[in-house]
Amino acid sequence: MTHWFHRNPLKATAPVSFNLYGVASSPAANKICNDLRTTRARLLDMFTDTTCTPEIMKKSSDEYFALLQGFILPLDGTTQENKLRFIQNFRWTDTLQGNMASAQQDAVFELVSMAFNVAIWYTKFASRLETHIPRLITPAEKGRDLEPRVIDTYIVQSQAEAQEVAIARAIELKHNVSLIAALSFETANFYQKADHTLNTLDPECSSKWKKYLQLKQHFYMAYAHCYHGQTILAGDKCGEAIRSLQEAEKFYSRAEALCKEYRQMKGPGSTAKPSEQLFFKKLGTFIKNTLEKCQRENSFIYFHKVPAEAPALELKASYGLAEPSSFELPPLSAQCTPEVYASFDLTKGPKEDKAKAKHDEEIKPVKEADLKPQKDTGCVVS
Repeated sequence: MTHWFHRNPLKATAPVSFNLYGVASSPAANKICNDLRTTRARLLDMFTDTTCTPEIMKKSSDEYFALLQGFILPLDGTTQENKLRFIQNFRWTDTLQGNMASAQQDAVFELVSMAFNVAIWYTKFASRLETHIPRLITPAEKGRDLEPRVIDTYIVQSQAEAQEVAIARAIELKHNVSLIAALSFETANFYQKADHTLNTLDPECSSKWKKYLQLKQHFYMAYAHCYHGQTILAGDKCGEAIRSLQEAEKFYSRAEALCKEYRQMKGPGSTAKPSEQLFFKKLGTFIKNTLEKCQRENSFIYFHKVPAEAPALELKASYGLAEPSSFELPPLSAQCTPEVYASFDLTKGPKEDKAKAKHDEEIKPVKEADLKPQKDTGCVVS
């Protein structure tokens, strides 16, 4: 994870006790509060548990979200706002803003913040997170995780990284070079789009992330020109093939330079080391060898003039494009019945939580494990 892909840190959060003594006036209501506390703590543990599988993560998040919706969905047979929505305070950090937390007394804020962390863990689900964000009473501040530019960048980066897996697989299975060129070109465009989405964000928190997106864009442009050159060569256009490979060489050199700049930058998130990976190094060797081969053949066979401009990349992949999976919240917990809902008495008011953190205190960052890659075949990218 820290070797090929750049990862911004997970969001951190303050503990939540759900101690609604007085308000929770029945055993069933108290049980919901206790279960919310334990399922939340268990889900947070899963983010840093190296043995956690997608199945375990889904089970843990479903258990918590099913209960949390009892504080969000109307349960009294009306369309009125759930009376429990604003009873508990929640504090979360943002992936680009360090350890200072944002606080909102709103269960929807908790839902979208926790779902954001689940989406980082399940990057393929990131494109389905925006449904609940418009419901927030307090709009997201600029540069915060729930702000549209940050959300959109995560979505596009997720698509690009999923696409990388498709490219690695296509290379490993020796698919048609024109397909690999098209997939690479579309992946480079994804990274460019993600980079441009961050253009108006504060450079102090986004520069490192942008540099990563730029190096990945140049790397996959190098791939696109390299494999497009092979496609052209198959049509006996050796001069154009040479020019396309020269363009690949240019983009690869720029990607190498961007890797060095990225490693030297300070900012949120882990520092990936793509230029040290075999998948990266193999492309440089492949471009060099293929270009030399084309130049030899042109000297002995074709005698074609090398054009001044590189052949245009007007490529569209016919298949192999990554599609995001849909994400749905679990059904409301069976514990959250209208009868139990009625037993929460807001006139009593919850007691002050003595362990409640001060509003302006920092929250400790989530300590994530540095998972070492199991093998490096040159095509495995995660």
